[in-house]
Amino acid sequence: MTRYIRHAAVFCALLLVALLVNAARIQVVQAPSYDDNPANRRQNIARYGQPRGDILAGGAPLTGSEDTREQLRYERSYAHGPMYAPVTGFASQEYGTTFLEHAEDDVLSGTAPMLRPFPLWNDFTRSQNPGGDVVTTIEPAAQEAAYARLGGRKGAVAAIEPATGRILALVSTPSYDPAALSGNGAAAKQSWERLNGDRDKPMLNRAVRQTYPPGSTFKVVTAAAALDAGVITDLDEPTDSPDPYTLPGTRTSLTNEADSCRDASLREAFVWSCNTVFARLGVRVGVEAMARTAEAVGFNDTEARIPFSVAPSTFDTSVDRAQLALSSIGQYNTRATPLQMAMVAAAVANGGQVRSPYLVERTTRASGTTMSTAGSRPLRQMMLPSTAVRMKKLMTDVVTKGTGRNAAIRDATVGGKTGTAQHGVDNSGTPYAWFVSWAHGDGDVEPKVAVAVVVEDASARRGEISGGGDAAPIARAVMRAVLNS
Repeated sequence: MTRYIRHAAVFCALLLVALLVNAARIQVVQAPSYDDNPANRRQNIARYGQPRGDILAGGAPLTGSEDTREQLRYERSYAHGPMYAPVTGFASQEYGTTFLEHAEDDVLSGTAPMLRPFPLWNDFTRSQNPGGDVVTTIEPAAQEAAYARLGGRKGAVAAIEPATGRILALVSTPSYDPAALSGNGAAAKQSWERLNGDRDKPMLNRAVRQTYPPGSTFKVVTAAAALDAGVITDLDEPTDSPDPYTLPGTRTSLTNEADSCRDASLREAFVWSCNTVFARLGVRVGVEAMARTAEAVGFNDTEARIPFSVAPSTFDTSVDRAQLALSSIGQYNTRATPLQMAMVAAAVANGGQVRSPYLVERTTRASGTTMSTAGSRPLRQMMLPSTAVRMKKLMTDVVTKGTGRNAAIRDATVGGKTGTAQHGVDNSGTPYAWFVSWAHGDGDVEPKVAVAVVVEDASARRGEISGGGDAAPIARAVMRAVLNS
């Protein structure tokens, strides 16, 4: 009898082991497949069962979590939603996440491995950690100035700190309130359809996801390439440039809006934005040297992230000499985001060096302890330091006696470059108004801010140099806000 009891006990023990092994298999090995099953709502219920971590700027939260008392309990809320939408993006129960809400989702939702007390702890306990916070580099005063001065016009502003790459402002207008998409009811669906059907594309992040022909602001790159290559050695020497200039291999003539561009020196041509001088300079420099300078500052970079992806700015390297001439004045296939052009201005301000831009200063646990920091950013050399010195002088002249006078700030040195970019079939579209600039306060050790502004629906009459009238005052407001902070 004892033998049968012993056999039964062994058999029961084996059954128990089999049950434990199967439970472990389901709980650990097969858990991901169950979690990802569309029929499983437990993950969504758990995801929205606790408040989401916050995104902060200047120490203040830009986001919050509203308790709805429903099954998907917490919905995302936003402070100054339209102003900060290009930074935060949205977190929607129905439509997912974008921008920082997406790039830092694991931190904000509490699923990041670094938030767990022990490895695999949550896999066994099926518990959740409180969401962490994301501290941005945004300077609220600069963000507010950019948003207010754009005033609902279609356009964008990007501002960065030249020495570090910290993004100080990122604004796109017209904008929208991300809170309208937070829930999963009829109101969220209606908002989604309305926003996607809006011809002005309010959900498009024009500061980092839209590229434009940069027009004359690209002449900063062309001038730097010409100086680095030794094509120009004296800023005041005549450049032997005809007016009009016949594009190489064609019968097409390029003209200028400004007078006195024939044989103008680089200094005069830069101040008055002479197309003929810079088109010819680009041809003399050559496509390889032009591309080398452009790519050193970020053009043709398809992997840029801040931490969310950025639309690549482009400088076409497969061009003939006529196309190169147009590319060198920011037309043809040359395209740039406002963030990219802010990097160009920052490189001049920072002695020819450019830091990769970034938007997240650090992430923290709910307790406030730091989890990760941005660290040092990669450094690239766009131009020689000696070239940067001369470029700073050229950009300063634009503000003191050229087309960028509207960007001048008392008790500060400001350098800038205006631009009017043609576009559309036969250049029939209203020109884009551009302004790129940097500012150095009289009491500062180094330039504190570099800014790029583009206005799509500029009010200037067609044919005018409108960057100084439409975009420069916006840049001035942003720079002044940073200098006074």
